[in-house]
Amino acid sequence: MTFETIGLFSDVRGVARLVLNRPDKHNALSARMVDELDEAVTMLAGDDSIRCVVLEARGKTFCAGGDLQWMMAQIEADRATRMREAHRLASMLHALNTLPRPLVARVHGDVYGGGIGLLAVCDQVIAARSCRFALTETRLGLIPATIGPYVIARMGEGPARRVFMSSAKFDAEEAWRLGLAGEIADSTALDETVEKAVRPYLAVATGAVARAKALARSLGARIDEAVIENSVERLADAWETEEAREGIAAFLERRPPRWAQNRG
Repeated sequence: MTFETIGLFSDVRGVARLVLNRPDKHNALSARMVDELDEAVTMLAGDDSIRCVVLEARGKTFCAGGDLQWMMAQIEADRATRMREAHRLASMLHALNTLPRPLVARVHGDVYGGGIGLLAVCDQVIAARSCRFALTETRLGLIPATIGPYVIARMGEGPARRVFMSSAKFDAEEAWRLGLAGEIADSTALDETVEKAVRPYLAVATGAVARAKALARSLGARIDEAVIENSVERLADAWETEEAREGIAAFLERRPPRWAQNRG
């Protein structure tokens, strides 16, 4: 299958690479990219030759979050459309979270908004020391809704509240303290560090790995259909607010939103 917004490759060892490939748009999550990620994960889950998946990105930014043109379209849409699009994003995150293969993130550059959601559904996150992170939704009048269950599951409620609402940027060391990044590497050693993380999975039983991962999810934070549906409704609600309209419009127009005290 040919994809437009992602790449999917595998080597003879069964190590697959799932690559965000919108470098000109800072790998922002468009509707097309969300759908293609969902399709790719379905393919990977059904391929018995795959032993491990590495999630990575082309360009200088790992992922800038949701595509703002797509989000602005939801503000102008009706409720049914908003719910459908929120479900689309939630479905992709659920597919990644339940992928019956180890999912290792190779992270470089900036990671914002929905990009942090992608990291939160990975089993191991290896970040370059130069990375910068932020949950930027509230700056746009939105909330980290569909990614929220996974972010909270990864960080815990208390640590997550340090970064969940302020939109403030934090560095790789803070990402490590929050539990978002499992390991930090210098940029020159990033590939080597990822390879070290991948190598143990080549010596273990893939069926046992899938069962162990499912067990870990069952023992961890509850992210079931009801939790996911609640997050979908909250995102659709957020898209309906005047704050979201103003926040996204201000960003696209390269001006501060009306509520920002540092507008001048």
